[in-house]
Amino acid sequence: KKTHVEYIERNNTSEKLGDVCLSLRYVPTAGKLTVMILEAKNLKKMDVGGLSDPYVKIHFMQNGKRLKKKKTTIKKNSLNPYYNESFSFEVPCEQIEIAATVLDYDKIGKNDAIGKVVLGASSTGTEQRHWSDMLANPRRPIAQWHSLRHQEEVNSLLYLMQSLIPHILPLI
Repeated sequence: KKTHVEYIERNNTSEKLGDVCLSLRYVPTAGKLTVMILEAKNLKKMDVGGLSDPYVKIHFMQNGKRLKKKKTTIKKNSLNPYYNESFSFEVPCEQIEIAATVLDYDKIGKNDAIGKVVLGASSTGTEQRHWSDMLANPRRPIAQWHSLRHQEEVNSLLYLMQSLIPHILPLI
């Protein structure tokens, strides 16, 4: 029998949205988390001309609430942008999650989400391994590629996990 999380993960992987490479560095003594957006590759074409104008928006969340947000510069006409942009925050690392959303900038109208990835203690797969590696190697930057997922899929998983956590914690 499949869990809800497994069902959502397995049934929304047909369309390739691209990949993003992030580096995470946590300094426990200072309570400082540094997220470096290194690059993205093979992003989905979002503009009529067959390209995109991508940028990455990062949300630092605690218990499902957005604490802070930052964003990279916009890279015009690229499906393989290079950023090398760093963002640091003072946070209690055990209690937070990072949501990185790659968006296509549009001059007119709303910017379209290309894909999203969430890293934190409640993540799964590659995202969870990256988070664990970062915690196991304090003060060292740990870089990892992540496949982007549909924003709706990631938001559904986040909502599901947040609704389950209050029921699971008393059992631990």
